[in-house]
Amino acid sequence: MLSPRKLDRIDRRITRWLADNSLTILRVSLGIVFFWFGFLKFFPGLSPAQDLAGRTIEALSFGWVEPALSLPILATWETLIGLGLISGLFMRGTLFLLLLQMIGTILPIFFFPQEVFVRFPYAPTLEGQYIIKNLVLVAAGLVLGATVRGGRIVPEASVAEQAKRLEAEP
Repeated sequence: MLSPRKLDRIDRRITRWLADNSLTILRVSLGIVFFWFGFLKFFPGLSPAQDLAGRTIEALSFGWVEPALSLPILATWETLIGLGLISGLFMRGTLFLLLLQMIGTILPIFFFPQEVFVRFPYAPTLEGQYIIKNLVLVAAGLVLGATVRGGRIVPEASVAEQAKRLEAEP
């Protein structure tokens, strides 16, 4: 049986590893999701969201931008977000593109509620679930955005409190 002291050391090592690596894992995994979903949109019929996305952009542009034009643009946009996240380059610009894209993904709830909900507002369709899960992507982007100035996760509460006090000083 492991002693409480040994368990504490193991817990500290695991927590330190998570603090050192979780932001990179979050950034790269979010990048893979964006790259993958964006890349699918280059091939008609492979993305389950392409029809709704195309019609949303068409509605948003008052019919000026048809799905045949908007889907390759959206595919490029999403793959660029993915590449930016995977590489870690141009993070401010990448996260700005991510924010704009996420705002766009929420619009079908307002433009096409009959397609997003079986029963409004509590029973989403598969497309609605696809949109709602984007809240997690937004939250991940916010966490990454909080670190673009070099911030990181600090596993020890005392160190975090000390940093907070130093930050508050004039």
